Amino acid sequence: MKVDAHHHLWDLNAVHYPWLMERGAIRFFGDPAPIQRDYTVAEFRADAAAHGITASVHIQVGAADGEAEARWVQSQVDANPRWPAAQVAFCDLTAADRTQRLDRLTTLSSVRGVRQIVGRAPVEDAASGTAALLQEPEFLAGLRELAARGLSFDLQLIPELMDGAAAVFAQVPDLPVALCHAGSPHDRSDRGLEFWRGELAKLARLPNMRCKLSGLGMFDHAWTTEAIRPIVLDCLEAFGPDRCMFGSNFPVDSLSSTYARLYGAYEEMLAVLSDADRAQVLGHTARTFYRL
Repeated sequence: MKVDAHHHLWDLNAVHYPWLMERGAIRFFGDPAPIQRDYTVAEFRADAAAHGITASVHIQVGAADGEAEARWVQSQVDANPRWPAAQVAFCDLTAADRTQRLDRLTTLSSVRGVRQIVGRAPVEDAASGTAALLQEPEFLAGLRELAARGLSFDLQLIPELMDGAAAVFAQVPDLPVALCHAGSPHDRSDRGLEFWRGELAKLARLPNMRCKLSGLGMFDHAWTTEAIRPIVLDCLEAFGPDRCMFGSNFPVDSLSSTYARLYGAYEEMLAVLSDADRAQVLGHTARTFYRL
């Protein structure tokens, strides 16, 4: 089974995404105008199935109502029984009614975990204040509640936050954690990548942490296979193939690539691995982590 462990879907008539429909706003990943349209199961499967992908993981993507998004994703899973899929939903782990929110989410059979974004990019993080989650006692309490429920957490942050995150997640050793987008190495200079590599090692030392090879086009729309190869190989070295998984981050990464070009680049980069290790990255790690 080949798995795309990180993608999004949206129907703009079914769920409202304020960030997506904001006109004229340039985000850290670029101008969203080309993706300000529906991206459905049918289009995603057409993109992915051409490369042998037969299952996937939908990741929450900033809906105005995270529970409404999760219910809509569940409806898509129910309507497509030949599409093995799981979802990672949004829940504010600091909310006073966190337990009730998680109760409602876990009635949905496709929900495997939660993502509450800690960091996107330096400028946006400074405005949003989400990095402060790492100092919130209720955030840690929420992570512990996820672990007690058998749920996972998808961790999106930038290298500058990895040291603090390692200290937090070390306190929840029984919580399965998936690091999104290789930890978002936004500074692609030699110095920036050296810093990212050193901070990444702090997370890789946590045995409950997995790493998604995804989203590498968000900070470099002119990426080439040779440009991202060192990032991918560094992740494989830090985590090992059995703790890494491929994710397209489509349709967001369609701003910098076609699905075919992206998947082809990973096939080329992963050619250095054995067949068994390549199978881990392209499917087995995600299948196990998300219980597909």
